[in-house]
Amino acid sequence: MAINFLIKALNMDIFYEYMLKDDEELSFSHASWLTVDATPGYPCRVSLTDAKIGENVLVVSFCHHNVSSPYRAYGAIFVREKATMAVLDINEVPEMLRCRILSIRAYNAETFMIGAEVISGEKLEFAIDRQFQNRDVEYIHIHNANPGCFNCSVYRA
Repeated sequence: MAINFLIKALNMDIFYEYMLKDDEELSFSHASWLTVDATPGYPCRVSLTDAKIGENVLVVSFCHHNVSSPYRAYGAIFVREKATMAVLDINEVPEMLRCRILSIRAYNAETFMIGAEVISGEKLEFAIDRQFQNRDVEYIHIHNANPGCFNCSVYRA
């Protein structure tokens, strides 16, 4: 029996202060604005959609796994300038994940990685289900496999 899941985007409130900074202040925060020149290519972690050509995206170093374990992790992510947080239905998969090679990382309650696999985005539901079949898996992070950057989190629904 397949396990229901819920994919969660990052909240735009996390990035509000970056939106108010000028370029010099952003550089001190290890962030910058970019203008999108290709699509797909700039997946927004708030809207869970690819930014369109000509849009501005914030690129920022973000602690996507802010835990007290060896698996604490940072990485560069994109946030669309006028993003609205995606709120997905149970078992809904954003289209931006379908066209990518993904790295699935499963974590236990102690925030240690206990499962991982690389898959094509069309097979995401199967990979999520496979990982959640292990009752010790508390949550999953989805990354873009080639650049390795964080996309979103997945929880049991």
